[in-house]
Amino acid sequence: MSFPVTRMRRLRANQTLRQMVRETSLSVNDLIYPLFVIYGKDKRIPVASMPGIYQLSVDRLVEEVKEVHGLGIPAVLLFGIPEHKDNSGSSSWLDGGIVQNAVREIKSICPELIVITDVCMCEYTDHGHCGLLTEDGRVDNDATLELLARQALSHVQAGCDIVAPSDMMDGRVGVIRRTIDSQGFAQVPIMSYAAKFASGFYGPFREAAQSAPSFGDRKSYQMDPGNGREALREAQLDLDEGADIIMVKPALAYLDVIKAVKEEFGCPTAAYSVSGEYAMFKAAGQNGWIQEEGIAMEMLTAMKRAGADMIITYWAKEAANLLNT
Repeated sequence: MSFPVTRMRRLRANQTLRQMVRETSLSVNDLIYPLFVIYGKDKRIPVASMPGIYQLSVDRLVEEVKEVHGLGIPAVLLFGIPEHKDNSGSSSWLDGGIVQNAVREIKSICPELIVITDVCMCEYTDHGHCGLLTEDGRVDNDATLELLARQALSHVQAGCDIVAPSDMMDGRVGVIRRTIDSQGFAQVPIMSYAAKFASGFYGPFREAAQSAPSFGDRKSYQMDPGNGREALREAQLDLDEGADIIMVKPALAYLDVIKAVKEEFGCPTAAYSVSGEYAMFKAAGQNGWIQEEGIAMEMLTAMKRAGADMIITYWAKEAANLLNT
């Protein structure tokens, strides 16, 4: 028994036609590449759990930025690893801090590249938590807000284009917005980690950023993975406080949340394809268990299809090379 050929099957039979009728297309312009910056000179330290990713001193960062820019990737996201850590994360807002110096250097060589800076305390505190601690070891939400605002202000004064608070303290978007606006930086957008879940996918990042908590976990201030509706409430709060871009993190296990945020608010939406996602398909690809390029591009396309306008991914350079061919 034979069946008639369907319309879409006829169109799929030709590669050019298939591309013309594709509902979701991934572009180099959708990509943001994360970078880890450290003190010192001529340092390019591999991150063992993330093949192809490095901790870079500012002089070596320049090489990476030129490559990223040459591929057409429009933006980078900076994470800084300081020389000095203390209980208040005081290195995070220094004018001569690692991120601040990196921002100036990047903008001097590639002024058109969008530089986004992570705003959080975990890389800078000696305990690895995302804020100040009370005497009994709890994160003090309200006391942390002023320090996050100081950090964000120092980043915009150094010349960054977007600040991205990832700490998940309640009210931090509003405090940062008021602080940078009052200093003449009302034009600088905030990309808020509005829906950042307490995930098992962050392990390799904590090696790269040297930010693992020295005790406990971050479940008291990051979201429960089972709570999708709460993600919408968090996004609404951040938008009300002045966020310009809403981020969902991680991406792959939370495609439904990305879709819900986009449908509910229609605002610019970012997805962070996190270190654990990258490490899984990198390891599987290196072992010959999967075809890395196909899987990675399928994952990124799924994030775009779910509603992400921009995707933060450690695979951005490889994706750009494929998309540019």
